[in-house]
Amino acid sequence: MAATPALAGKDLAAKSGCLACHAVDKKLIGPAYQDIARKYKASDEAMLVAKVKGGSKGVWGPIPMPPNAAVKDEDIKTLVNWILAGAK
Repeated sequence: MAATPALAGKDLAAKSGCLACHAVDKKLIGPAYQDIARKYKASDEAMLVAKVKGGSKGVWGPIPMPPNAAVKDEDIKTLVNWILAGAK
């Protein structure tokens, strides 16, 4: 039985170390996934994949998000789609 998109996204977030800095519904070191979804709901998926892969700084405050170059592109795409869908 294949994992649902929500389960696949949450599992990938845990496996990839994303949950060390992000939570679904509250700010940790980085913003909550639900806040990210609200801010970027109409954004280009490729732009968000590039931000996750290459890292970013200054968008959500002074703490930069490090690059995630070790995470496969297809996994980052799954994560981005999960986040944009509300990350439940």
